[in-house]
Amino acid sequence: MTLLSSCISDDYATDVYLAGNTDAGVNQYGLGPSERLTSSAMKQDTVSYWDDNGVQGEPSIVLNLTEQRAYFYKGRHLVGVSKVSSGTEGLETPTGTFKVTQKDIDHQSNLFGDYVYPDGTIAKRDIAVGKDPKPPGTVFDGADMHYFMRFVNGIGLHVGYLPGYAASHGCVRMPAPMAKKFYNNVKKGTKVTVVR
Repeated sequence: MTLLSSCISDDYATDVYLAGNTDAGVNQYGLGPSERLTSSAMKQDTVSYWDDNGVQGEPSIVLNLTEQRAYFYKGRHLVGVSKVSSGTEGLETPTGTFKVTQKDIDHQSNLFGDYVYPDGTIAKRDIAVGKDPKPPGTVFDGADMHYFMRFVNGIGLHVGYLPGYAASHGCVRMPAPMAKKFYNNVKKGTKVTVVR
């Protein structure tokens, strides 16, 4: 049995059993939306899980940037943990206490994405609008950010690639099944606490 003692704050201090892997030995919550978008770090995820088992209480999220983990609470009960990839150096995810201000299941970035030709062929991948010049004849295709939960400025939690370390432009990327669980259990106004 594995125990986790939270050191985030007294409000969340508890010992909890982490469910870990499924019977097949692979954690279903460590997967991306496709094989191509599932990193080796995500495939080896023995951390992410969801087990609310009828637990009631006000939802809240604690993001620990040092641990690269998101903790989902209902009341004082920890019901889910997810691996994450937060903002990289120079584009760090801000710390503090925030609230979910927007939910958008099919959100697309208006700042980051690809330049594509009309036939869908990618001309330039992983660009930043305003920084990367647009090749002639292309259009901007914003990065998919499914199950987007905005909590400060342009930053939110959403489905994304997890390489095993902080690598985003400030948002908090999650495996697809975990982003969906978090999304379905938050509402506008849900407290989000970001700590180091």
